[in-house]
Amino acid sequence: MEVIKFGGSSLLNASTIQRVGEILISRRKNKKILVLSAMGGMTNELILLGKLACDGDAEYKSVYQSIRDIHLKTLIELSSAKDVSEVEVEMKGLLDELEELCYGIYLLRELSDRSRDELIAFGERLSIPLIVSHLRRCGLLVRRVDARSWIKTDANHGSAHVLTETTKKAIVAGLEDESDSDWEILAMEGFIGMAPDGTTTTLGRGGSDYTAALMAIAVDADHLEKSTDVIGMLTADPRQVPTARIIDEMSYAEAMELCHFGAKIIYPPTIAPLMAAGIPLIVRSTFDGDGNGTRICASPRLAGPVRGISSIGGMSLVTLSGGSMVGVPGFSRRLFIALSFSGVNVVLITQGSSEHSITVAIQENELDVALKALNEEFGSDLELGRIEAFRTEEGLSILALVGDGMDGYTGICGKAFHSLGRNGINIKAIAQGSTERNISVVVANSDVPKALRALHGTFFESDVRRIHLFCMGVGNVGGTLVDFVRDQHKQLLDERNIDLRISGLANSKKMIFDSKGIDLSDWRGALTNADTESTLEGFVERIKDMNLENSAFIDNTASADVAALYESVLRNSVGVVASNKIAAADSYARYVGLRELASRHSTDYRFETNVGAGLPVIDTIHHLVLSGDKVHKIEAVLSGTLNFLFSAFSSEMTFEDSVKGAMDAGYTEPDPRIDLSGVDVQRKILILAREAGFKLEMSDVENVPFLPEQLMKGSVSQFLEALPSIENKMKGKLQDAQAQGKKLRYFATFENGKAKVGLEPLDSNHPFCSLEGSDNVVMLTTDRYSGRPLVVQGAGAGADVTAMGVFADIMRFSESR
Repeated sequence: MEVIKFGGSSLLNASTIQRVGEILISRRKNKKILVLSAMGGMTNELILLGKLACDGDAEYKSVYQSIRDIHLKTLIELSSAKDVSEVEVEMKGLLDELEELCYGIYLLRELSDRSRDELIAFGERLSIPLIVSHLRRCGLLVRRVDARSWIKTDANHGSAHVLTETTKKAIVAGLEDESDSDWEILAMEGFIGMAPDGTTTTLGRGGSDYTAALMAIAVDADHLEKSTDVIGMLTADPRQVPTARIIDEMSYAEAMELCHFGAKIIYPPTIAPLMAAGIPLIVRSTFDGDGNGTRICASPRLAGPVRGISSIGGMSLVTLSGGSMVGVPGFSRRLFIALSFSGVNVVLITQGSSEHSITVAIQENELDVALKALNEEFGSDLELGRIEAFRTEEGLSILALVGDGMDGYTGICGKAFHSLGRNGINIKAIAQGSTERNISVVVANSDVPKALRALHGTFFESDVRRIHLFCMGVGNVGGTLVDFVRDQHKQLLDERNIDLRISGLANSKKMIFDSKGIDLSDWRGALTNADTESTLEGFVERIKDMNLENSAFIDNTASADVAALYESVLRNSVGVVASNKIAAADSYARYVGLRELASRHSTDYRFETNVGAGLPVIDTIHHLVLSGDKVHKIEAVLSGTLNFLFSAFSSEMTFEDSVKGAMDAGYTEPDPRIDLSGVDVQRKILILAREAGFKLEMSDVENVPFLPEQLMKGSVSQFLEALPSIENKMKGKLQDAQAQGKKLRYFATFENGKAKVGLEPLDSNHPFCSLEGSDNVVMLTTDRYSGRPLVVQGAGAGADVTAMGVFADIMRFSESR
């Protein structure tokens, strides 16, 4: 015999009830016991109805009328005109009883637990005739049983306890009744029972599950099936973790742990009696005929150490602490007795081995009651200073990692804490039972979605790293980067298991966001047509509000205002990847501070493209220093723009044409004077010196200008118009160098703690003079590379190579997640 429980989500309206009928017809082979809930949402409506009536609010009549209309409308939709009358009479009779009960509550302004049970039981009592009549019209032989005649309880109205032996005898006797044995389906209400005095009782929230378990045990069913609106038990809440997957099998103990900590698919007390009887529970969707759902049994197949992750919100922490507690027995006992007598349920307990403090997690709505009880119990201890005032924290949630396979499996805690830590999630409290089946952590409510996604990624998607990018600046470099991310997404996912998503894009005018990843097929059009005006503060606030795991802020601007955002971003454990070199070349204190801030918040600050575009210059110096080498001298051509310009500048090409050629090739900033001033190179050599371990400020780098100061003023167009005025001067420099057999190169050096940048004539056979186009070169003289310096050379300017350098930093960030 099969026992199936259909919940309210499966009985939501005429359409879902018809689906129930189709399922039962298709599975007609074995006899079935159906345990039925109220129609979807009806219990909440009945609770509201009672509250309004008790408060003397005449609005209760509107709620009652809505309940009446829903049931009668559903009956009409399920029935034909000729056979609706008999059921309609019964349902209208029940609805009239409900109306009279509510009127009495309204007059008395009183709703006792007994009356409340009577009231909300109408949900199940109304659904039974509605559904049974439909099943009979489908041709099924249905026996109908009033659950109250079988489910016997005590008189604890509101959350009655089932008298299990009496109930089992009543069920067995009822099933053996030969006068009513010709049936395929036996249908009865869930949730309700009868007290010894004959009054209606309810079994508490989720009580229909418990009714179904009692029936399954009484008939020794092969299994109990819970048919609902979800496909089964999932590895996490799919509303928070879209990548959650179905759990094929799990143990009773795992199911109880997950349900206790927020997985609301099953009423937790349902599982214990099924476990004792060895009856499997199957959870599957009413609306997925082909799905197998989740099987909960004694010996499930193992599938990794962690079976699922769940969370429960609305929690508070209460901490009892004091030096007088150390080594003194009785404090814990008094704490728990005080909470127990006040009716406060303790969800989680944690205590340090020092015995200096005990922390418990309780429901937030019970905090005031708990504090009142504890202050009364420990009043004298507080007055005498033996303990400190109770410390409380609110707005918290408990996350639980659950799995039988965790027992004896090393490294689970480490992986979990590393996953949370690298995403900036602060753990308020930790608890783990000796069974090692559950690791629970307390975090802020606002961190729950990110924490769940991070943990799920670690334990169920460890083969895929999901990275969220927020890109500020989509010009030459930024736009090229976005296009590259779009074009490489599938390959990265297939070959490197990296799911790279751009979740935010902004230019100076508009910004767009999508937590699931912006559709990049026409991102330029989407950004142009966006409704949201772009502001720096708004962009950062949106990153914080979205609170996505493994997030990085990508700065491809040359803006000091954007660079000023880095601290705010890093404090939220969002990494920073910047081609913008303003921050790294700011004060030494800020340079160090950004590095330390990133480390403190378990994220990265990466700026490889600050020097040499895509060349691995900073990374090379970093690893030299990390391995114990010492840099003594740096010689470099660090401006692809200036190298291109002075490689082109010759007797055949004027200086003016060389500058315009560099602009046309996209090598210069929109204002070429930024490059020509040497400030950009000054910043670069400063950054390299700092990476080599030297404490330098921008003012310590000597910059010898080669352009007259007056040309550095005014607009870009005025500058270009004035360029011919210095042609003779620049030609003179060129000719002087050529006369000595030398070439002009914009050169940067660092040696003996001093740095300098400027236009220098170098011997024609100097390695730097062989550079062509926009190439950069860095020559490092170190302890290890003294006789033959280490040389890094290659393209040092251009949107493509810079974008690829930024992308390489993003990949390094991804690898660290």
